[in-house]
Amino acid sequence: MKRHTLGLCLFSLLSFSFAATARQGNNPPDESQAVRATVADYIESYYAGDAARMEKSLHPHYLKHVIRTSDGSLKMTEKTGLQMVQDVRSHGPSDLPKSEQTEQITVLDVSEDTASAKLVTSHWVDYMTLAKWNGEWKIVSVVLKEND
Repeated sequence: MKRHTLGLCLFSLLSFSFAATARQGNNPPDESQAVRATVADYIESYYAGDAARMEKSLHPHYLKHVIRTSDGSLKMTEKTGLQMVQDVRSHGPSDLPKSEQTEQITVLDVSEDTASAKLVTSHWVDYMTLAKWNGEWKIVSVVLKEND
């Protein structure tokens, strides 16, 4: 079941990436900026340990898949939005040095009320799907690949 889920997630990401490549330049500037701001809220709230700000960036159906390679095999874990917010609340500010609290946000595509983005940090890469919900952009799903 997990392999099926992983395959579906990766297929979705590739589809978004292909669509973004095929339509680059078609993202409405205001929507792209709003998507970028939501992703910035997400990562900056993680670094700052700000659970309330983190929660504002997440859709109620948020789900994160963390992909790791261990002993030559693929390992995947999942985390809900509630778990993310509780983790940020309980751990407080990140213990990463400020010099490693970096972010590069790329809005890959915006199509009406759905968007995709890529977040690159010094230790991992997040591929995100966002949806416009109640007039605001929210992160619905994240696939995280840790940097080697």
